[in-house]
Amino acid sequence: MVLSNIEPQIVWKNFSKLNAVPRPSKKEEKVIAFIKEFGENLGLETTVDEVGNVIIKKPATPGMENRKSVVLQSHLDMVCQKNNDINFDFETEGIKMEIDGDWVKAKGTTLGADNGLGVATIMSILESSDIPHPALEALFTIDEETGMTGALGLKPGQLTGEILLNLDTEEDDEIDIGCAGGVDVTISQTYTTEEVKGQIVRIEVKGLQGGHSGMDIHKGLGNSNIILGRILYKTIEKQNPQLISIDGGGLRNAIPREAVAILSVRNANEFIEEATTLKKEILEEFATIEPSIQINIENSTNAEKAISEEDSKKIILVLKSLHNGVYRMSPDVKDLVESSNNVARVELKGGDLRILNLSRSSVDSSKDSVAEQLKSVSELAGMNVEFSGSYPGWKPKPGSEIVQLMEKIYENKFNEKPEVVACHAGLECGIIGANYPEMEMVSFGPTIKGAHSPDERANIPSAQKFWSFLKDILAQIPQK
Repeated sequence: MVLSNIEPQIVWKNFSKLNAVPRPSKKEEKVIAFIKEFGENLGLETTVDEVGNVIIKKPATPGMENRKSVVLQSHLDMVCQKNNDINFDFETEGIKMEIDGDWVKAKGTTLGADNGLGVATIMSILESSDIPHPALEALFTIDEETGMTGALGLKPGQLTGEILLNLDTEEDDEIDIGCAGGVDVTISQTYTTEEVKGQIVRIEVKGLQGGHSGMDIHKGLGNSNIILGRILYKTIEKQNPQLISIDGGGLRNAIPREAVAILSVRNANEFIEEATTLKKEILEEFATIEPSIQINIENSTNAEKAISEEDSKKIILVLKSLHNGVYRMSPDVKDLVESSNNVARVELKGGDLRILNLSRSSVDSSKDSVAEQLKSVSELAGMNVEFSGSYPGWKPKPGSEIVQLMEKIYENKFNEKPEVVACHAGLECGIIGANYPEMEMVSFGPTIKGAHSPDERANIPSAQKFWSFLKDILAQIPQK
């Protein structure tokens, strides 16, 4: 009920219903059933394909039968991140929402506006009876956030639409016509453990903003794993480090906010004193952009076994060497990040090490170069490296008919020109376009801030603007 009185009411109503359904990536069974039932209850042709994508078809409204058919597309899954002090189970609970001025946000968790607002908007078009539109195919994909397996599993011939409108970008003045591809880089090794020889310390980094590892990668935000690696590096020369455990970050597509390491050093007090000097320098570096950052370095009594000093040094050196952040800016598109890497997750437990990365680029050769840099430094340290989940980028076509139409509608409607851009996020358009090369594609959406973090919030006036813009686009889709 918290969203029942804000406009557009139909969109927020459907968003509330959607957010009552748990929908973590790779665990979308409940939301697939929810959307399937939604389409069937409307009496519309509804199918679920082999991988779990839901397709709902709606005929053109009277007088619109001769217009080009349109695919409306959004993904069902959401990034599940929460603050450490919040007790919340994304697999069983619905998102708890509240209104804060002009923003809708969640209570200590991600909101799911990425891409739930897109899903809710499509639901609203499907159930409407007074919105003119051409023949529609609503495509709800699964698992966009952790592998894009829904888009990858979509087969040729399942869609007949001539134009695809992807509702999954996060600035309402942008028309997106291109995106980055990506590849998961997983570094791993298993080490023999031994008795702890020195004194135990605990290092904790927390309070960082986090954010989208594509859209926010250029902002200079703190990465908890990288900051932790900087502090661990201080043990190399004199402290004979033995790593006991590391627990840093989470999902590949989220800039990590928190990290903890427990290790043995030769002299704990001496190390803490030296590391405190570095701590102060790091806090000063990030004071402007990360005002809530905290670094705690203290004695500990953890009695678990550790890995050897030699292996510990290898891990620390790799953490210090892995590229994180922007790798290259595009020479062709102003202010566009061409390639980057996010050191997303570092886990060391019982001698088992895993470091999860997501490398992105709008140019395949540049994406390969980033991934190969990670592979090279890791293999020098005797670690195993696996590439997986690779997906292509989406090459811009700025002169397409739908882009020109949307630019014209936007300028006439809002008395300003939209930004026609490519983004450094992984949209599904590139993958879908591989099987539907003749389909014209555009991505746009309402303003969402802090996606992939518990600070995620959706702008209410922007949702109104987006809804009005979409309705005008559908009413003016060109003839076949």
